[in-house]
Amino acid sequence: MRPPRLHAAVDLGASSARVFAGRMEQDRLVASEIARLPIGPVRLPDGLHWDVLRIHQLILETLASLSRDVDGEPLWAGIDSWGVDYGLIDSAGHLLGMPFHYRDERTSGQLEKARAIVGRSAIYQATGIQELEINTLFQLLAERGSAAYRAAAQLLLVPDLLVYFLTGERRFERTNASTTQLVDVRTGELAGSILTQLGLRQDLFAPAIQPGEMVGPVCVEAATSAEIRSPVSVIAVASHDTASAVLAVPAEVDNFAYVSSGTWSLVGLELERPVIDEDSRRANFSNELGLDNTVRFLRNTMGHWMLQQCESTWARSGHERGIKDLLAEAASVSSFRSLVDTEDPEFGRPGDMPGRVRAAVSSSGEPVPHSDAELVRCVVDSMALAVAETVEEAQRLAGRSVQVIHVVGGGAANDLFLEVLAAATGLEVVAGPVEASAIGNLLVQLRAAGQVGDRAEMRSLVSRSFPTRRFAPDPGLRRLAGPARRRLGDLATARRERSGAIAT
Repeated sequence: MRPPRLHAAVDLGASSARVFAGRMEQDRLVASEIARLPIGPVRLPDGLHWDVLRIHQLILETLASLSRDVDGEPLWAGIDSWGVDYGLIDSAGHLLGMPFHYRDERTSGQLEKARAIVGRSAIYQATGIQELEINTLFQLLAERGSAAYRAAAQLLLVPDLLVYFLTGERRFERTNASTTQLVDVRTGELAGSILTQLGLRQDLFAPAIQPGEMVGPVCVEAATSAEIRSPVSVIAVASHDTASAVLAVPAEVDNFAYVSSGTWSLVGLELERPVIDEDSRRANFSNELGLDNTVRFLRNTMGHWMLQQCESTWARSGHERGIKDLLAEAASVSSFRSLVDTEDPEFGRPGDMPGRVRAAVSSSGEPVPHSDAELVRCVVDSMALAVAETVEEAQRLAGRSVQVIHVVGGGAANDLFLEVLAAATGLEVVAGPVEASAIGNLLVQLRAAGQVGDRAEMRSLVSRSFPTRRFAPDPGLRRLAGPARRRLGDLATARRERSGAIAT
C-alpha cells in the first residue's frame, strides 16, 4: 500500500472536535488545524448525551475537503477522543441512541453498588484503574436494565464508534479499552470474573486492535455521499487522547512526569509495567495502556473545567470575561491567598462554578475571593498544587524520581499554572506542544507509514518540530508553596473525613 503524503488526525476533546492535517517536510512534522467544532453535553429527556452524528458530519466534510487538496492521492485518517463513553449498536448495525455523556448523573451510587457485590478492592486489583463513577463499568451497571442494553449486539467506545461510521468495521482499540475498568491492564483482555460477578454481558465487545493497525477504507456509501475524491484509509491510533498526548511529550530523558492538561489534567509517569497494589488503589492511581504496551501510571485530577465553567457562568449572566484576560489579572493577585479542594466532587458538575468556589472557600475558613481575578487565582493555585501533589505521589508509588515535568495540551498555554507548578514541585516545567493529542495521533500514522521509528524517534521528531517553553522554580514562590500544599492537604483530608472515604 502506497503511504500517503498527507494524514488527517481527528482529535476530540470535551469541549471541541478538531481535525488536523499533518505531513513530513524534510525532517520535521508540520501540522495545522483545518476544522474545529464546539461540542459539549446535549440535554435530552433521559439525560446528558453527545451528538456524535454532528461530529461524524464534520469528519466527512473535512475529509472531502482534504481529498480535493491532494488531488486523488491517498489519505490516512485516525481518531482519538476522551475515554469511557460509548454507543450501543444492534444486530443490524443501527445506533441505539446517542452516547451518554460521562457527566450524566445516572451513574451516581453505582460504585458503592459494585463494591457491595465484589468487595472494595477487587475491581482495582482486577483492572488497575482508578475508581471513578464515570468509568464505563459503572455506566454499564446503570444501563443494564435499559431496552438499548438488552437489544445491543456491540458496544463501541466513542472513537471506535466514529471509525465504524466511516468504515463499517467494529474494533475495540486497546489504549482506550484499558480506561473502561472492564479490562485487565496486565493482559489487555476483559476482566471476565468481575463482569460475571456484576452481571454484565461479555459478548458486547468487538475484536481488539492495536495502535498502528489498519482498520480499512472509508466505505463507498460514506465517500460518495460526502464527495470524497481520494481513497481514504482509517488507521487505529492510540485512540485515548491521553495516550496520544503522552506520545507527543518531547522528552529528552526517560525519567519525566507528564501533565496532559485540558478539561481534565492527567498526571503521571510512563512505565514498562503496571503498579497495582493497595497503596496505588488508596491513592486512586490508574494503570492505562499506551503504545507498545507501555503503561500510563496516572491520576485524573482537575484541569481547566472549573475555569471553563466560570467563564460560561459569567457569559450567561451578561458579565462576560475571557479567561485569558483574567489569568493576566490573576498573576498580580497575592499567591495562595485562598485555596479550594479541586477534587471535591461538587466541582465536577456543570453550573454556577464561581458561586460554588466562594461557598466552599467560605465554609472552610479560607479568605473568600471577592473579585473575579482573585477567584481565578484561587482555582489556578489550587489546581497546580493538586497536580504537584500527584507528581510527588506517582514517584513514591512507582519507586521512581523524575527530573522534569512536561505539560502538554491546553494547560501548556497557561503561564500562571506553569509557574505555580514549577514552584510547588521544585522541578523544571517544559510546556508544549499544546495540540499534543493530535500530534500523537499523527505520529502513530507516520510510524505505520514507515516515516518514523520507535517512541524515542517520535519524541525527537516532536522536539525539533514544535516549540516549547521552560519554567524554572521561582525561589520566592517556592517558599510560599510548601505551606500552601499543607493547607490544601488539610482541606482534602477534611473532605474525605466528611464523606467517610479515609483509609478505605
